[in-house]
Amino acid sequence: MNYYPDETSGWFPPMFTQIARLFSLSIFDINMRAATFHGPGDIRVSDVDKPSIEDPESAVLRVTHTAVCGSDLWFYRGEVDRDIPSRVGHEPMGIVEAVGDAVTSVSPGDRVFAPFRISCGECEFCRRGLHTSCVNGESWSVPNGGAQGEMVRCPHADGTLVRIPDRHADDEATLRSVLPLTDVMGTGHHAAVSAGVKPGSACAVIGDGAVGLCGVLAAKRLGASQIIAVGHHDNRLQIASEFGATEIVNEQGDTAIETIKSLTNGGPEHVLECVGATSSMETAVEICRPGGTVGYVGVPHGLGDGLDLYPFFSDNIAIQGGVAPVRAYADELLADVLQGTLDPAPVFTKTVDLDNIAEGYQAMDRRDAVKVLVTVQWAVLYIA
Repeated sequence: MNYYPDETSGWFPPMFTQIARLFSLSIFDINMRAATFHGPGDIRVSDVDKPSIEDPESAVLRVTHTAVCGSDLWFYRGEVDRDIPSRVGHEPMGIVEAVGDAVTSVSPGDRVFAPFRISCGECEFCRRGLHTSCVNGESWSVPNGGAQGEMVRCPHADGTLVRIPDRHADDEATLRSVLPLTDVMGTGHHAAVSAGVKPGSACAVIGDGAVGLCGVLAAKRLGASQIIAVGHHDNRLQIASEFGATEIVNEQGDTAIETIKSLTNGGPEHVLECVGATSSMETAVEICRPGGTVGYVGVPHGLGDGLDLYPFFSDNIAIQGGVAPVRAYADELLADVLQGTLDPAPVFTKTVDLDNIAEGYQAMDRRDAVKVLVTVQWAVLYIA
């Protein structure tokens, strides 16, 4: 007898669900649950086909932790087109369930996490540390299953997955600190690296979302002596202070620019732009010291008619950055998390389980949460 979900009785009869969870039963050839997008403001947990091994280089993960990203709000708000219905999510952490014959870096049972972009690890760009430009790169969505679900396939396991040592594999506090390495911590770090932050630097971080807050952490990690966090939300800026910001600027427009310049005797040499809007890029170049660098990782989603490059030109301000090659930074950042010198976990200000992921999207949309952590509990009963 096979038990499957249906729209009237729910996913599994409650008794069977509890038994499955109690004994942590393995995954059999049945469907799975995953978050699916059904139009603006409409996220559901649906019955979908589970992924499988399709080639020797692939692996299948049983997802235990994932997250809602600020970029997920674009389709949620109807600001970008997306297939309806479609599976979503790009920040997976979990247990390796199965691997192809050619996979050598991970084995079934290993705890792993993965960057938001799948990469082969072997092409020219992966070897240069630009994994997000991988010629064999893929997303986590269909046909790979979407990371906000019970299972997901990684077609390039050796080039993408990062193994967490066994001694940390079941430490929930550590896993919570590792999960931001799938996206926002690596992205904040890329902003700091792109801006040229080094020991003794004076820098400003524009944006108090999860990426901006991780940019503060990254600047501190790289040795900046002055870190100005710029944002509009007191609760988020409090986290920035806890992460190492030396000054807080909760102002806008010309007032913010004047304050930052006064704090840095004319402007910081290193600016981390972590928003991606026209106003934030304009602020970045206005405050940047002549000859300085703007490291940008805010996805340019809302630049309207474009960005005026003349202010960069006139003051010899460099602009570097782009989509963060998170896999290139994963190993070094993981080492710091595991030794206790880096902890981005406070960016998760709300936790939901998969069944309530719609609540997580709503909280992000209302700005009631900085970032939402999603826990996934697999519950399967199969009786032959």
